[in-house]
Amino acid sequence: MREILQTTDITDLSDRDIPSLFLEVVERGWSLTAADGRVLTDLRPDPPGTYVDRLAEETTINGRGMTDYDLPAAPDERTPRLVRRCLAYVCACLRKAQVEFGDTQVKAYVSLSFADTEEALLTSNVTFCTALPDVRPYIPDLEGVTDAAVAEISLEDCSAWS
Repeated sequence: MREILQTTDITDLSDRDIPSLFLEVVERGWSLTAADGRVLTDLRPDPPGTYVDRLAEETTINGRGMTDYDLPAAPDERTPRLVRRCLAYVCACLRKAQVEFGDTQVKAYVSLSFADTEEALLTSNVTFCTALPDVRPYIPDLEGVTDAAVAEISLEDCSAWS
């Protein structure tokens, strides 16, 4: 992931980089579940689901594949646009979380991997969660992940890109 971030222009991220459906999610902001899970309001299921713990609740509700059907297949065109989309969405959501919760405890996780299809196009997934003292980390060995490029992103990271 470091290499992808180093070779992609991720300066001046803005709402223009975010697909409209994801922008609607950002605009509706965050809320708390009955278990105090921090979730994006527009992604909450109705009726509410049952989860093993708060981490599972947050990552399940907040996790989505980033829209990519409109992107070109050529990696040199697809990768930078997909990365910009993910990071712009992440930063917008993290800024809203800080306003809603008054802290920077929500973290984003962006993963990039190749689809298990004939075309093997690069795809991405984004989710959000908070670290909990009594629950294992979302990705326990982030540096050890080998089947995808993964980054944990905080609000502080976003200040360099916006």
